[in-house]
Amino acid sequence: MSPRREIRADHDRTSIVVYQAYPDAIADVALERQRFGPPFSLNRMTWIKPSFLWLMERSNWGLKSGQERILAVRLRREGWEAALELGVLTGFEPGAHGTPQQWDRDFQRALVHIQWDPERSLRGQSLSHDSIQVGLGRMVIGRYVEEWILSIEELTERVRKIRKLLDAGRAEQATRLLPREPVYPVPPRLMRQLGM
Repeated sequence: MSPRREIRADHDRTSIVVYQAYPDAIADVALERQRFGPPFSLNRMTWIKPSFLWLMERSNWGLKSGQERILAVRLRREGWEAALELGVLTGFEPGAHGTPQQWDRDFQRALVHIQWDPERSLRGQSLSHDSIQVGLGRMVIGRYVEEWILSIEELTERVRKIRKLLDAGRAEQATRLLPREPVYPVPPRLMRQLGM
């Protein structure tokens, strides 16, 4: 049986892919510039997710208002790991924080929020293992946009195709179009902090 918490992601030696869903105005600029720009806001937390199917659940396969365009953002691994290093879990866990008071202090000051939610199947059911979401706060978003992003690719058409196959009862073909997400090797020093 695999551990309850693992980071599964499309990654290679130097990079990792995270997914985000946006309206046209933000997606068009991001794809043209290969980085985020106005109307994308540097002043509010932005959540990045390495699980494609978790984002499909969150955005209802790109059908939710304001989440119609699905982007695959390839980041430098050192940027991703810098974000994890700054992260504090969104809820108290004794193994990670010691005391509720310590967690509260750390959370109030946190530049990055880390949340674990049940991973999703192709049909949206909760699975027995969790998927990580990373919330980048205002003090970190500038680094995300300016330093960490290597490329931004649109997956909207692929998402529609997968959904169409799924709706037609062709789950096996739909599965073949999913991004490969092997286990990402989390540096041991971060595992306790991330509640792994």
